[in-house]
Amino acid sequence: MNYPIPIRAPMGGSWASGLRFVKQSAVSQSARQQEIGRMLRAVLAMMACLVSQAAAGTETSRICDDVAIRAAQQELIPQNVMLAVTRLETGRTYQGVVRPWPWTVNVAGVGRYFDSRESLRAYLTKITEEGSTNFDSGCFQINYRWHGDAFASLDEMIDPMANAVYAAQFLRSLFEETGDWTMAVGHYHSRTAVHADRYKRKYAELQRSLQAGLPEALPVMPRRAPRENTYALLQPGAAPHVNGSLVPLDLQVAVSLLGQ
Repeated sequence: MNYPIPIRAPMGGSWASGLRFVKQSAVSQSARQQEIGRMLRAVLAMMACLVSQAAAGTETSRICDDVAIRAAQQELIPQNVMLAVTRLETGRTYQGVVRPWPWTVNVAGVGRYFDSRESLRAYLTKITEEGSTNFDSGCFQINYRWHGDAFASLDEMIDPMANAVYAAQFLRSLFEETGDWTMAVGHYHSRTAVHADRYKRKYAELQRSLQAGLPEALPVMPRRAPRENTYALLQPGAAPHVNGSLVPLDLQVAVSLLGQ
């Protein structure tokens, strides 16, 4: 004979309270899962944002390299000369290496890096309206006081290609004066020997690193007949360029090679 098995309510409470406990546990677990899901989505969104910013930063940091190579080809200057100078002038540490940055200004020895051309232009407009003229800007840190008249506007002066071409022409003039690229680079930084010598030492270090990772430099055209000098810093009695580069010359600079 079969007897039904008695079913007992949970100890210490009724079936109703037990069911409420189960439901509350399920709701609590669901809430935890939702919270974990929200946290994961937030982390993924942050990672995506960081990746996007890193990609944008890398792309921006290549602007100066691109225009340096194009200007070097145009003015028949070895590529590694231009690539080294833009790093010495505007280099900033990014992802563990020093890369040139186009939206850069140096006012009386104090360097500032901006996220965009627009923000740099707005800052330069502001300080020039306040009367400031002794500042360097762009991929090659062209000095506004001594070279600003060579450009139609501040915006043209910070245009990466215009900035690079002017720097290349300036370096070419210095090379024609000295007959030596290292001397030309030193004079590009300063006519004062002690400053030029420190700059040349750092330039030589960078040039060796660049030569290890770049194609063979373009051949240098034979020296041309001297042309009329239109560069303010080469004029007799011109004031020296005092702002200097943004990269400390006693800093061991890592080099970001093209294609990385």
